[in-house]
Amino acid sequence: MRNLSIILLLSITFILTSCAQNSKQNYQGEWVGFLPNKGSFNFQVSLKQLASNRYHLTLINDKTVIDKNLESSNKKRVQLNVDQQLFLDLEYSQDKQQLTGFIKSGKLLYHIDLKHIGDQKFTGVWNAFMVDNGLQSNDILLYIENMDDGSLAAYPFLGDQRFRGTWTRDFKMKGNTLLFTDGNTGFNFRAKLLESTIDLEILLSNVVITKTSLTHTNDGWEYKTDAIDQSQNTNTPQQLNDGWSTANINSFGIKKNELNRLIDSINANKLVNTHSVLITKKNKLVFENYFGGFNRNIPHDLRSASKSISSAIIGIAIDDKIIKNVDEPLYDFVPKDYQYTKDELKATIKIKDLLTMSSGLDVNNLASEDYYQDPSRTKNWLQTVLEAPMVKKPGTYADYGSANPFLLGICLNERLEKPLEFYMQEKLFGPLGIINYINQTDDTQITPYFGGGMLLTSRDLLKFGQLYLNGGQWNGKQIISEHWVAESFKKRMRLQDSRDKNEYGYLWWHDTYIVNEKAIKSIEARGAGGQFIFIIPELEAVVVITSGNFRNRKGNQPRKILKEYILPAMIN
Repeated sequence: MRNLSIILLLSITFILTSCAQNSKQNYQGEWVGFLPNKGSFNFQVSLKQLASNRYHLTLINDKTVIDKNLESSNKKRVQLNVDQQLFLDLEYSQDKQQLTGFIKSGKLLYHIDLKHIGDQKFTGVWNAFMVDNGLQSNDILLYIENMDDGSLAAYPFLGDQRFRGTWTRDFKMKGNTLLFTDGNTGFNFRAKLLESTIDLEILLSNVVITKTSLTHTNDGWEYKTDAIDQSQNTNTPQQLNDGWSTANINSFGIKKNELNRLIDSINANKLVNTHSVLITKKNKLVFENYFGGFNRNIPHDLRSASKSISSAIIGIAIDDKIIKNVDEPLYDFVPKDYQYTKDELKATIKIKDLLTMSSGLDVNNLASEDYYQDPSRTKNWLQTVLEAPMVKKPGTYADYGSANPFLLGICLNERLEKPLEFYMQEKLFGPLGIINYINQTDDTQITPYFGGGMLLTSRDLLKFGQLYLNGGQWNGKQIISEHWVAESFKKRMRLQDSRDKNEYGYLWWHDTYIVNEKAIKSIEARGAGGQFIFIIPELEAVVVITSGNFRNRKGNQPRKILKEYILPAMIN
């Protein structure tokens, strides 16, 4: 009997020890799996008006995801709130044949057009992960990390590298399930931690969009992508109904062999991670090629190249008398709650100082983008930037920093009677015929971020460059005043913290390229990773190059492409 008691005691001890070991299982590392449907994040949106202020919303991928009646919170616009995470804000066109506006999810404002198809019903598409043709890969990886406080964090990665990636946060354990959210797209994740697998669900609001089972790997992750039938050539670009006229390079004496050499170098991976190259000559689109699965319908992350678009919006607001002029003081716009940050030197910061990166704020340290966007250091971007110390007298010294255009967005938003994104659509994107784009918001998740982060297609980004080359005109219509374009292009400061100490206008870079012993001047929008607009007045040309070189120190590769391939093709 004594032996039996010992055996029972040992058995219970073993069971309890095993349970304790299981409860403390180490999940850190890489977990891989496969998504069942590559089109899970491409939605058909339908909105039917039921009564004056009530609507029926459906979202469908391969199945019906959302199917509910909603009431608009605004009588003048269609404003629908779906579970506090997904929002629609739309306006009727004058002829009532279209609803135009934004789907808001996470920190992103997706522009969307819903067209009337009869019976008070409007339909359109929403590509939440930006790609229009479904994911290029069904591979997914989840990296689990043990935090110092004993909690877990999780970071998902898709095999389709065209997607700009997630920024996960708000990690919570509920039983054996880890809950978290992607701050970019607003999608939610549920990771059920099992003995040898992780069951992962991806949700829009509280609805499961897709799910999969993940297994642990120690071998690293080699994602696989399906080949996309894609060829590049120097043929005349396709004529579309988007405002562009196209022509063949032969009409302008552009050398075919040089552009073919460029195509070959990209495909041979000598010019890595190049996603698109487009060229205009004398208002004609003459060269358009995409690589790595990108195409003309996929909005590209512009990073800081969108600062030049921010400059354009400020210029339009000055034309509209919303902002008096570039000499208005910053603190005439700063909200009341932040006026305490003003001191004798900060009081002299003007709009033009923000446009020329010469505010004098400590943009390389306590007002740097890495600092004010770091949630471990700050909870309020505007407060952090305005509380940062001054290191120079305004207007005397230029250090490149995103805090400057960020403040410009705050300034304009304070003066507008409508949401900033609707003003941008009405005054710039709409007149240019740009409909497929995304605005990233600041930490409020309401106001578009003027420091960088818009997503536009390459063809539309080229329109913006052509607009400036044409003195603010697009297809004969004056969208921005010629005066503002000229003022923006003036060489006003030198960026002291850039390698070449480039001359700088109103959020526009200046550079010069020596090709065949000729000095070719270029005015440029530049973004991290290799997002460039080159405006070349002497050649009556605009070049757009988008890339994905974010961590390999090849972000300036487009300048090499311009100098060694494109300019030799265009200069006789």
